[in-house]
Amino acid sequence: MPTRVVIAEDEAIIRLDLRETLEEEGYEVVGETGRGDEAVRLVRELEPDVAILDIKMPGLDGLSAAREINAERLAAILILTAFSQRELVEQARDAGVQAYLVKPFQRTELVPALELAIARFAELKALAEQTQSLTEQLETRKVVDRAKGQLMDQAGLSEHDAFSFIQRTAMRERLTMKVVSEQVLAGELRPDPAADQS
Repeated sequence: MPTRVVIAEDEAIIRLDLRETLEEEGYEVVGETGRGDEAVRLVRELEPDVAILDIKMPGLDGLSAAREINAERLAAILILTAFSQRELVEQARDAGVQAYLVKPFQRTELVPALELAIARFAELKALAEQTQSLTEQLETRKVVDRAKGQLMDQAGLSEHDAFSFIQRTAMRERLTMKVVSEQVLAGELRPDPAADQS
């Protein structure tokens, strides 16, 4: 599948030129606009791989649009602008922009900048997912440890038996250990001394 692009550029001639260049290079332009607020809406609706944003646009400037797109991790972002001041480049970086290209640009500069933006975005997304997974694992471990402690205190189980009870119940009921542990903590689940001798 071709890489999907949304273009947000308030100058129609540049927008047309960008579209033609991108399509000739094998990209699919799925949406275009001259307004920053419209760019955010298009990115949400069309789910492109990358959004090309000018900085100066009506409705919402490109950096504000980039912040919104980045906050929701919607797409890679390439800023395409006539402004090259260091302060703007730093603001773009802080807004979560993956690549920055100054107009007038050469056709040979556009594709590498786009591909770099897409690759950086993929890395950031993978890192965010990994962080989320580790956070969930840590949260599960905390809940399981609290439930084990409660079983040890209230049911007189050893740490090993408390863990085994949670693990066996999770497998038998086809639930996660976190859900079983939450049931233990809520007082909804207690070991049956007669049934659980194993």
